[in-house]
Amino acid sequence: MASSQRRDDGTDRRLRLIVGLLVVAATIVALASLRLTFPAADAPTPDGATLVTLTAMIALGAFVKTRVRVRSTVHLISWSEAAIVIAAAIAPIPWVVLCTCIGITIASARLPPIKLAFGVGKNILVAAGAGIAFALLGWTWPAMQAPQLVGILSVGYLLAAFLDEVLAIPVIALASGTKISTQFRSNLDLRLAGYAVRFVVAALTLLTLQMDPRLLLAVPPLVLSLHLAYSARIRGRTEQQAWQRLARTTDALNVVDLDNVLTTAVTQAAELFSADEVEIELRDGGRTVRGGTGGITFDGPTGTPTDVDGTIVPAPLEGHDRTVDVGMLRLRFRGPVQLSEREQYTLRTFASALCTAVRNAQAYAELARVADEHAYAASHDALTGLANRRHLLDEGTEQLSTRHADGVTALVLIDLNHFKEVNDTLGHAAGDQVLVQVADRLRGAAQPSDLVARLGGDEFAVLMRGLPAPAVAAHRAETLLATLHEPFELDGMRISVEASGGISGAPSNGGMAELLRRADVAMYQAKRAGQRIATYAPTRDTADLGRLTLGGDLPRAVADHEFVVNFQPIVDLGTGEVTSAEALARWHHPTHGLIDPLRFLEAVERSGLLPAFAEAILDQALIAAVSWRDAGFDVPVAVNVSPRSLLDARFPGSVLARLRAHDLPPDRLVLELTETLTLSQLDVVDRVLSRLRDEGVRLALDDFGTGYSSLSLLSRIPVHELKIDRSFVTTMESSAEAAAVIRSTLDLGRSLDLDVVAEGVESEPQRRALWELGCVAGQGHLFARPMPSGTLLAAMQRGSGGRPGALAAPLHDTGAVIRLSQNRRQAGRSRPDRLPHLPA
Repeated sequence: MASSQRRDDGTDRRLRLIVGLLVVAATIVALASLRLTFPAADAPTPDGATLVTLTAMIALGAFVKTRVRVRSTVHLISWSEAAIVIAAAIAPIPWVVLCTCIGITIASARLPPIKLAFGVGKNILVAAGAGIAFALLGWTWPAMQAPQLVGILSVGYLLAAFLDEVLAIPVIALASGTKISTQFRSNLDLRLAGYAVRFVVAALTLLTLQMDPRLLLAVPPLVLSLHLAYSARIRGRTEQQAWQRLARTTDALNVVDLDNVLTTAVTQAAELFSADEVEIELRDGGRTVRGGTGGITFDGPTGTPTDVDGTIVPAPLEGHDRTVDVGMLRLRFRGPVQLSEREQYTLRTFASALCTAVRNAQAYAELARVADEHAYAASHDALTGLANRRHLLDEGTEQLSTRHADGVTALVLIDLNHFKEVNDTLGHAAGDQVLVQVADRLRGAAQPSDLVARLGGDEFAVLMRGLPAPAVAAHRAETLLATLHEPFELDGMRISVEASGGISGAPSNGGMAELLRRADVAMYQAKRAGQRIATYAPTRDTADLGRLTLGGDLPRAVADHEFVVNFQPIVDLGTGEVTSAEALARWHHPTHGLIDPLRFLEAVERSGLLPAFAEAILDQALIAAVSWRDAGFDVPVAVNVSPRSLLDARFPGSVLARLRAHDLPPDRLVLELTETLTLSQLDVVDRVLSRLRDEGVRLALDDFGTGYSSLSLLSRIPVHELKIDRSFVTTMESSAEAAAVIRSTLDLGRSLDLDVVAEGVESEPQRRALWELGCVAGQGHLFARPMPSGTLLAAMQRGSGGRPGALAAPLHDTGAVIRLSQNRRQAGRSRPDRLPHLPA
């Protein structure tokens, strides 16, 4: 604010200096013109009536003005230079200078002294310049031919207009705080047109005087009409520019960052209303922002005084219906200012647009804050604050994709030995304290580049990045485990906890899931061998050899239809009625028996058999939905989609063709998508999903809340449904953070009009708690485990409590009055375990 005051004082000093120099120059030029052109003693002197007429004409020319306000300064466009040029053509220069001085003084007597001095000095210089030009060109009055008169007059008038512009524009620019070039370009076309009109009037007046003085009676009405037309044109141009600036300003407010909104509003309002300072006071938070066209000069608490004294024009920041008031907008001017009716309406419109922009920015900030909390809770362990499994997988996947340029990547998996004895002997609270201390020690012993995570229970992991050599991983792992062998202090007791660790280097294929699996294999090798730590050895990994065997059997399995689909129902949590079912693929291997999809999906995706596998799973799911419909149960079916399928532009056509083949409406199919970076980065995914949605297929975002990209995906993927990950449902009764994630997800679903489904409902207390939070649909072992389609149909026909289609008793009797803790709405359907991925 002090710097602003210094700028204002500097401007005033420069203005006084320029005006003083102009007055001195005017005095010098006037004296010189008197000395050079004063007539001889015997020269004729204009009579008194002529001098009075010339003085009155100059005063009237200066008095008839068009007003233009810039900030608190009103600038006037007058006819004075035309009157001065006419006077210079009729009378000698000394008398014209005298008449100009008297006439301008009379017309400007009510102005402040500095403006009076500026006006008199400027017009004296204009009069002297025009008179000298006439004298040098051999002007004689009245005996001149019309062409000669017009030619000489045009030169004198051009010089007068040039002097008027050159002397006035720098002073106006300095007083209004604008650039000289900007001030010069402002309304240049109208100013040039005004000069042309006034030149024509001056020429007609002189020709009329030379022909017949009585014709002068027609000049005043002509001048008045031209002045009114010119003033109307100026006002019209000013209003047009104001509305254009208002449109640009309101469009510039369409941003979601509050700081950007306030900065834009302050700078644009200062220009729009030509204010010396703009102040925005927000009621929420007690924040006040001030500034001008140069930017923000103050951002702090409300009540801090400003140094801009003068006129204050307030405008409440409220909507059109005046039901919402977010603060106050104030325009400050250093001098007296009264806004026109048009400016007052513009100010109300601008304040309403600013109110909407502030509300939108505040709502976005709150949503971003909730999203940040949601993302943190979804990616960190609630007890220890370490990264959780999903965060570790995401970070590891990103690291492995760039490992060629970042050294060696390794993973250490750590498991506490006999930790169950601590819980059984001292209780779970004591066990939690031990886990927190373990996390602190691992965090303290890890390198800054390492990522320490808790995978669940007493299992921890450390992702080591940028290692110079694989052997360094073993050395660091020894250091980590050594920190855990010191006894832990627990309520005055010293407890010793041993740990085992497994080390794995980044695999050549298989990604982060394979790295984690190998570290787990190494850890159990250490346990079996009675060692503290072991490094993964492929020769001892029987699971990996078995996976290779399964990969070789895939072509036969697809050809012989060994892949089957079970279905797990999704039910209405309140009534227990089935609302949809989810398809879960299983592999009936002739020698290995029933194989879970976690063991074969990755191999399927790498084998090139994805399209055939996907079509087989989708066919079975749609056949089941048709059979249920024919039996009287119109139940949609949900199938999970592999991210690789979304990269194939042929995928929508394949899905829609299968729907037509089975005569099933598109909205009876729900495609579940997993959170993955692929979904948020590739345009082909957007086109695939948009086409599916446009055709009526429903889309669901699976495991919502466990990936850091959840909220950003919602803005990109046109989904209908969110599925709350089972990890939150499982821990919601013991973890306030998990309950908060569920609550925020339900709030988000309501705000975006999306269905919300809870996965992993295992108990009646969980069912009731979810229903009371507003979650209507759920899926889990409480209602049914995955089963063949015929078994599910029989279960629906049998029903529960004599109600076909229901798999559980209702939470409340029909007609019961229920007291709700919050507004609830239909929120969707859910599932507990991962579905087989449906590729293209």
